[in-house]
Amino acid sequence: MSANTLNAADHPHKHRGVLIAAIIGVALLALIVIHLLTGQKAKPGVQAQVVSVASATLGDMPVQLSALGTVTPVATVNVLPQLSGYLTAVGYQEGQDVVKGQFLAQIDPRQYDIDKQQAQAQLAKDQASLAQARADLARYTQLHQQNSIAEQTFADQKFTVQQQEAAVKADQAAIAQYELDLAYCHITAPVSGRVGLRLVDPGNYVTQSTAPGIVTITTMKPTTVQFTVPQNSLAQVLHQVNGGTKLPVTVFSSDNSTKLATGTLYALSNQMATSTGTVTLRATVPNDDEALFPNEFVNVQLLVNTLHSAVLVPTPAVQSGAPGDYVYLVNANHTVSVHKVTPGPSDGKFTVITAGLSAGQQVVTDGMDRLSDGASIRAAQATPAAAGSSSTPAQQTPQHGGKRAPATHA
Repeated sequence: MSANTLNAADHPHKHRGVLIAAIIGVALLALIVIHLLTGQKAKPGVQAQVVSVASATLGDMPVQLSALGTVTPVATVNVLPQLSGYLTAVGYQEGQDVVKGQFLAQIDPRQYDIDKQQAQAQLAKDQASLAQARADLARYTQLHQQNSIAEQTFADQKFTVQQQEAAVKADQAAIAQYELDLAYCHITAPVSGRVGLRLVDPGNYVTQSTAPGIVTITTMKPTTVQFTVPQNSLAQVLHQVNGGTKLPVTVFSSDNSTKLATGTLYALSNQMATSTGTVTLRATVPNDDEALFPNEFVNVQLLVNTLHSAVLVPTPAVQSGAPGDYVYLVNANHTVSVHKVTPGPSDGKFTVITAGLSAGQQVVTDGMDRLSDGASIRAAQATPAAAGSSSTPAQQTPQHGGKRAPATHA
């Protein structure tokens, strides 16, 4: 075969290779262009978080101590019999209000009346003997002046008169004792108050000072409420009490849902309980409506002081985490920043900020879950904080709305 024939046979194969190479190159170029276009596509911006904000304002905040208390009656008297005998009558109804000196019960007095009559008879006998001894002493005195009797006889007669006088005094004391016994037979109320359930029925034989006694009387009004405060709070209480301030006390039901009574603090214990580090205080309450029942458990609020013109924010705005206590402060460019604050007393709804915030600044109160330092926000509603009254009992310790540490914006 000639050389021209071989060159003509290789020519189609060369054209095919060039075509394949060109196709591959075009495909690679298309992939590169698509990759570049995709990589250069702009990322969408971070969407602003919708939050609730409030403005810090100036207002009054009561500083109160909350404690668990017990209604303690002014007087609780267990009436015990002072002597022995059969109980013949009961002059009260269970649950009745009685006054001091009112008849309660009667012990059979006949035996003590008989003893009194015997003592009276003995007194009459000894008085007659005394009269005779005195008459004899008068005669002996005349004879002694005339030296008609022995000196010893005259002296003995004087001693006899003294003995008879002593016997008469003993008889009088015995009569007084029996009169007292008769008075003890007639049992009366030692204090005013309300009687409890009857402890012994008529017909029973009672003995002196035997438990459970006749009945128990409890003074219902006025009454007192006893409660404790921690030693760290004692200084501010003493400061007010020593200054002559009558600290008001408010009493709530055990579930803190109902206000029962108001009163004033009037006594502090003279010792601190070392086991609990608390001091016992007692407040007096008029209890005219008898809303407080003896030994009832109640919640007590002691108003120690009132902070005036304090910086107030809603309590949920105050967070607690790694930086300490902080708020999300709203900036002018619609972003937030983590701002450390020093919280003070709180009434549950509002919290005092003693340092780190001023009136007029806005803080986030809701929607803080996905916030971070520098995050963009959109305020849903801006409401100023106010020192209004709250139904939640006041606490001295600040209450924080959350425990999440703030996220740090990179």
